[in-house]
This record gives sequence, structure tokens and C-alpha cells, in this order.
Amino acid sequence: MNLILLTPLDLAIAATLVVALALISLRLSLGIEGKLLIAALRTVIQLSLLGLVLKFLFVQSHPLLISALAMFMLFVAGYEVMARQQRRFSGIWGFGVGTLSMFISSFSVTILALTVIIQAEPWYSVQYLIPLLGMMLGNTMSGIAIALDNLTQNAWQRRQEIEARLILGHSWDQAIREIRRNALRSGLIPIINAMAAAGIVSLPGMMTGQILAGTPPMEASKYQILIMLLIAAGTGFGATAAVWIGAKRLFDDRERLRLDRLGKKRA
Repeated sequence: MNLILLTPLDLAIAATLVVALALISLRLSLGIEGKLLIAALRTVIQLSLLGLVLKFLFVQSHPLLISALAMFMLFVAGYEVMARQQRRFSGIWGFGVGTLSMFISSFSVTILALTVIIQAEPWYSVQYLIPLLGMMLGNTMSGIAIALDNLTQNAWQRRQEIEARLILGHSWDQAIREIRRNALRSGLIPIINAMAAAGIVSLPGMMTGQILAGTPPMEASKYQILIMLLIAAGTGFGATAAVWIGAKRLFDDRERLRLDRLGKKRA
């Protein structure tokens, strides 16, 4: 099966649908038309630039250049985690908790998959490393952002309950355990729903792309199964690390609740 190449006109037709949606938003006074158009513009620019960068890396295939791109992706994901929280940690911790958690989970799971399961040669091959890492970071980012937002919001709203537990002699871990458990559960719900609906309600993006590119359906489905399982593991490990680090950050060395370490609630 030959790959059908898309022209700028094809993409322009798709873009008109987004513009039409923005006009509907304007007509209904939803107030999201600006954000929608900016997000669409960012998508076009960012993916176009990524295509140019990957084209260059496919030719060069230098480990340092590939590492630089991977770290850039990690830092941007860390920023997006921070930006999507209504009441985030102040200072470097606002950026560091999510970034560190994604580095621990996404990078370790990706390297394991490339070296043990896929066995790409070399393991840092751009063809496998960047797409796989991108999917891991993108999905882990969402899970961690939801989990941290749930943690900080509930810690603020239930601060009197937490402090009462501390007064009764509970440790910081016991005082916030239920909130931490609920935060972790909320971070895992999206990937659980995605796995439960895969192949029945939805046809995942990677499998769709491979089939459109001419890959045999069964091979595409096997790769999609692998990706979904890796994403679930990465999201789980990342959200667990983020929630634990974040919960510990809410208390000082004397196990006192320190909500002053959280910034003001964002609109």
C-alpha cells in the first residue's frame, strides 16, 4: 500500500473546520475562540518544526543532538504540568516536582522498552526513541498534572482536617494519606479509561497512523498494545512519585502543614 501524501491544501481544508468552530464559539459567547485558534496555530508551528528537526536528526543521528531534543521535550512537559495546576507549588518546586517525576518514570520506561522489548539498534535511534518518548511524556504529563492538582486543591480545602490529625499524633503520612490516595486515583483514571475503550470505542492514534502509512493491521495493533501498556506503567509510576514528593513538600521537618509553600489559586 502506497502512502498518500498530504498537500498544504489538504491541511488548509482541515484548518477551516477549526476556524468554523471558533466562529461558533464567538456566536455562542463561549469565550474560547481565541484559545482555540492559538492552540491550533501552535499545533501547526510546533509539529512543523518538529518535522524539520527530526528530518535533520535522521540524517545526523548524533547522540548529543538526540539527548538535547529529549531534554527539551522533558522541560516543556514539566512546564505544562505546572501551568495546568490551579494551586501549584511556589518556586522551583512548582516546576521540579512534575519534571523529576516524568524523568524518573517516562525515561526509565522508554529506555527499558527500547533496549529489552523493541531492541532497536542503536537504542537511541531517532525513529524509535523520540516518538516513543513523546507519547510517554504526553500521557504521563496529563496524569501527573491531574494528580498534583487534586492533591494541592484538596490539601488546601481540608487543611483543618489535616491539622486536626497532626494534633492527635498522626504522622504527616497518616494525616494526608486519604488525600494522597484520591489524588493518585484521579491521575490514573484517564489512562484506565483509555485502555478500557481502546479498540471498541476508539482507535488509538499510533495504530491509526501506522495503518494509514501502510503497516499491516495486526502489526499496528501489537505496537499499540505495547504503547498503551507502557503509558499505563509510566503514568502510574510518575503520578505515584509526584504525589509522594508533593505530599512530603506540604510538610516541614517538624511535620507541620506548610500551605504557604503553595502559590495563590489561579483563575
